[in-house]
Amino acid sequence: MRTDEDNALARVQRFATLLRAERFAEIVEFFTPALRGAVSSDALRLAWTAEAAGRGGEPVIGEPSRADGDTSPVRVRIPVKCADGGFTVVTSVGDDGLLHGLRFEADGGSWRPPRYAEPERFTEQDIVVGHGPLAVPGTLSMPVGTGPWPAVVLLGGGGAFDRDESVGPNKPLKDLAWGLASQQVAVLRFDKITFTQPGSLPSGFTMADEYLPYALDAVRLLRERQEVDSDRVHLLGHSMGGKVAPRAAAADPSIAGLVLLAADAQPMHEAAVRVVRHLAARTPGPDADEAVAALTRQAALVAGPELVPGTPSELLPFGLSAAYWLDLRAYDPVATAAGLTCPMLILQGGRDYQVTVADDLTRWQRALADRPEVAVRVHPDANHFFFSGRDPSTPAEYTRPDHVDASVVGEIASWLTRR
Repeated sequence: MRTDEDNALARVQRFATLLRAERFAEIVEFFTPALRGAVSSDALRLAWTAEAAGRGGEPVIGEPSRADGDTSPVRVRIPVKCADGGFTVVTSVGDDGLLHGLRFEADGGSWRPPRYAEPERFTEQDIVVGHGPLAVPGTLSMPVGTGPWPAVVLLGGGGAFDRDESVGPNKPLKDLAWGLASQQVAVLRFDKITFTQPGSLPSGFTMADEYLPYALDAVRLLRERQEVDSDRVHLLGHSMGGKVAPRAAAADPSIAGLVLLAADAQPMHEAAVRVVRHLAARTPGPDADEAVAALTRQAALVAGPELVPGTPSELLPFGLSAAYWLDLRAYDPVATAAGLTCPMLILQGGRDYQVTVADDLTRWQRALADRPEVAVRVHPDANHFFFSGRDPSTPAEYTRPDHVDASVVGEIASWLTRR
């Protein structure tokens, strides 16, 4: 029997009640088997604590309401308010009465183009990246004129991001795409497979599976365009996209160069503990302590010899599979970058608490210090998304409308068009 709106809302009402009580183990029982395997109670507790801590803690959970549309599963939204801003829990209830998805969506207004974007200077068209059932949709931004133009593929950060890397009202990759295309750079960006098909990922899914087939196919698609200079196709990776960019360039040595924005170099399981401790310190309490302790235990398992392909994902950080963590653990982005010969531009925000100068940038600098074709710049006022500000950065900052700083876009454009 189909789940109608009343049944879906009743189910989510119970979910919201458990969320208010922070009874995460019971919440997980509401998930489909696939979602239950990907999101453990500890992972849910950690995500919830981080979201609340980043917005002043003490969340107040509102009443669920159905999202627009008549599709099944029935999409439902639950508003959450904190002292420094709010977010929305977005889930869906299928015909089986189970929750088929779960994400936290930052509140905010709609995106507006940054001042440096000049839409009359470029066109956009839909494009498909990848092959077969796991192909993803994307957007190609092409400067007006005959070219041939330098080009860049954008790689978003870790998590289920769309092609714009949407965060609340902000779209940093769309900022970059429109800003660079306005300065005669062809740009291709695409939805991540974790965004388009989170419940259909193959077993043994890894970071390489998440990024490499799409990055390499996007490079190929750009090279095939008559308007693009096939010798000047680059990769630009933000956060985890920056971490994986050297791996893609090693797989395709003809890639002309790399732009790494807030690229993490510290092992991810170590960085995750550091970040959640940073957030928990803003709202200390037993829940925060429990979240830190749980993630610390999971990170220790990732780092130790006990991690094997059969290790259950619910014992690991963020519910990612053992295969994912084994692949990450075996990959050294800095050493891989040191083995490349292509030019690189490495940019870092001075206010970034997720990827930092001390924990990440210094590793890139030590390995690449003697390379004249590698440029490293710190933008002191920039946060993780290269939004400028003066106060210490918090997740609440991402919920306010902003744009990638014009100086960052200009520096990248100048570097990409340097020949």
